[in-house]
Amino acid sequence: MTGDDVARRIDHTLLKATATREEILRLCDEASTYGFHSVCVNPRWVSLAADKLQGTAVAVCSVISFPLGADTTKSKVAQAQDAIYAGADEIDMVADLAAVIEGDSRYLMNQLMSVLRACRTMRPAVLLKVIIESAALTPEQKIFACQVADQAGVDFVKTSTGFHPAGGATIEDVALMKQAAPRCKVKASGGIKTAQQTLAMLTAGADRIGTSSGAAIVEEMRENGRGIHQ
Repeated sequence: MTGDDVARRIDHTLLKATATREEILRLCDEASTYGFHSVCVNPRWVSLAADKLQGTAVAVCSVISFPLGADTTKSKVAQAQDAIYAGADEIDMVADLAAVIEGDSRYLMNQLMSVLRACRTMRPAVLLKVIIESAALTPEQKIFACQVADQAGVDFVKTSTGFHPAGGATIEDVALMKQAAPRCKVKASGGIKTAQQTLAMLTAGADRIGTSSGAAIVEEMRENGRGIHQ
């Protein structure tokens, strides 16, 4: 796997609240230059990114109920629809962590399926990734969240927001999530800043990498000639 191969698996991310228009446009330029899969931005910037990236192969991803996940189901559906209408191709939604911790499968399943319906009514269908904030959960809670997501039929389970004090993605969590949600793909996100970390996550089973350090990672791989065989 070359630097270019890795680039195609990266969601080039800028989610800080202080991000400016100029920074979002630079993010889009970098995504086009490096051939990243997508840019991942707050809903505020979806339409700008969609306009900037029109005619390129770079998708637009946006986050919903970010970073806490504590919005109501109705609110999450409305947020997802708003982002989709603005031009989002993919939605990264934070799961209701209270439902995960309490083992409330009925509430969680209803929420995931409600947002998934909003994504699936689009043509082409919009991808839904569900963030479980894995570093803040016990192994049992991680498995529970992944199993519900797998049953709901979402496209990805994602490790982290990158904003929780408990931390971000780990190799162990990626492997566990891959096993617990076999029908879902896995996105590793949170604290991934080097080529070594990226390759380790991909080797563990990640299908997508969320990072704000994508350019540095690809440049590091190109300079060092690093790669992996899958």
